[in-house]
Amino acid sequence: MPAITVSNILALPRVPAPAADVGQRDVVKLTTSPRGFEGEGFPVRRAFGGTTKAEIDPFVHLDQMGEVEWLAGEAVGTPWHPHRGFETVTYMIDGTFQHQDSNGGGGLITDGDTQWMTAGSGLLHIEAPPEELVMRGGLFHGVQLWVNLPRSAKWNPPKYQDIRGSAATLLTTDDGGSLIRVIAGEIDGHRGPGSTYTPITMSHVTVSPGARVSLPWRPDFNGLAYVLAGHGTVGPKDHPIESGQLAVFGPGSAITFAAGEHPDERTPAMDVLLLGGRPIGEPVFAYGPFVMNTKEEIIQAMEDYQAGRMGVIPAARIPHLSGDRRPGAV
Repeated sequence: MPAITVSNILALPRVPAPAADVGQRDVVKLTTSPRGFEGEGFPVRRAFGGTTKAEIDPFVHLDQMGEVEWLAGEAVGTPWHPHRGFETVTYMIDGTFQHQDSNGGGGLITDGDTQWMTAGSGLLHIEAPPEELVMRGGLFHGVQLWVNLPRSAKWNPPKYQDIRGSAATLLTTDDGGSLIRVIAGEIDGHRGPGSTYTPITMSHVTVSPGARVSLPWRPDFNGLAYVLAGHGTVGPKDHPIESGQLAVFGPGSAITFAAGEHPDERTPAMDVLLLGGRPIGEPVFAYGPFVMNTKEEIIQAMEDYQAGRMGVIPAARIPHLSGDRRPGAV
């Protein structure tokens, strides 16, 4: 799991463990993510399966894409499709993915890069493996997070952020046993590069075997920890957790988790996607690629898409993002 790493973790700024009297967040729910397929058939784990809208607010949806080793000619993505009312955040851990949208955004993301697309009032986009990956095969692993927008921002113009992995804020713990990559929001005053309408924190933490992580956490944010790889424990009571499971934390000002002392050969460390945000507290009506507040707004979104009011597929398209991604297609 390469993402972004460093040669000397001990040279990074350290996040001190919260004081003993700071309220640790207990684990109120532990879920195992169901498996499924997305787009044209790439495997995913639905990380928020088994949670309620209130527990994950301001987030809506989280897919772990892969981890899969494509053979030549197997790699697939998504066709052109619309979005409205939220933000899609695609974080590439291993492999490459190409994006293009009808608002002029797009590019190639690879190990540790993030594409942050604010759909807002609506746009069309497509995501696909680059031609080289289709031809040769290779590893594909990432996550896509949907961040809700408050009613006041759902009609904002679309926006695109290309966040290189090298721009992530890198930190470590007191003992140097964990690498913390802050992509958006902040941890202990250290801010990540992502710009968000909804106040959130998004971080990827790699924990060495036997190491323990205790981080200060904003009390007005919820707290979610999804295990991307490996196994360990979460919370002050050390609930066991493993790859593909999500911990939902209760109230408090600190979050704790730890890696198991005996990893397997394939996953030498525990990797955790740590999320939190200020709940929006508004009604959520989601249908397919639209996240709005009411059923009437969903119907309007569908009508606007069918009438071409969410943009058009660009005439100058990246060749292998034209909708046909078979080897050699143009």
